[in-house]
Amino acid sequence: MARQLDEQIVGRFPVGKRLRVLDVGMGQGTQALRLARAGHQVTGLEQDTTMVAAARKSLAGEPEGIRERMRIIEGDGRDTGVHFLPGSFDVVLCHGVLMYVEEPDPLLAGLARMLAPGGLLSLLVRNGDALAIRPGLSGDWSGALAAFDTVSYRNRLGLDVRADRLKDLTSTLAGIGAPLHAWYGVRVFTDTAADGAEAPADVETLLAVEEKAGRTDPYRGVAALLHLCGVRG
Repeated sequence: MARQLDEQIVGRFPVGKRLRVLDVGMGQGTQALRLARAGHQVTGLEQDTTMVAAARKSLAGEPEGIRERMRIIEGDGRDTGVHFLPGSFDVVLCHGVLMYVEEPDPLLAGLARMLAPGGLLSLLVRNGDALAIRPGLSGDWSGALAAFDTVSYRNRLGLDVRADRLKDLTSTLAGIGAPLHAWYGVRVFTDTAADGAEAPADVETLLAVEEKAGRTDPYRGVAALLHLCGVRG
């Protein structure tokens, strides 16, 4: 996904431009720190206090120049208007968040308002059109059968959450003024790998296969996750 995001950034903004990035639901700050290291000015917004503490600990171990380029705010992603002015960012990330939001449209509209004209909105969501794949490949036939007609599922943390369909999000992005520009699949072949599993010796080949599948039909359409990139008009 990081490679996909970098491809969109390079294709949209002048080389060397220091971008204003907002990472909503940044978790422990993996993507935020990566972009700060690349020279961008990054703001991370996260409401989970444990994640905020982990992100601050990671940031504290970075060189001073990187620490100065990143700030962390504890807060809800649905309250971006409380913290920032409209049009304040060139790039807004919202990765792995929508599955926990029962009504995502207001959140998405708020994110779009944060974008400057021509700004990039990057979403990572669970693919509602492929929910039967994981239980099916695991031999859970009743679970696979039930997954065809729903966008609800139980994740690996044991939480009941929701997925999004590409068609629906395409319509939503158009309606909030950040129409879909590009989309990719993420975890086409590796979704059934056990959490914490050791990386294979040929991990670069694995990444090459996933990257190719993530941009190739019909494979990307059955990926566990979808990476959607909208552009503010």
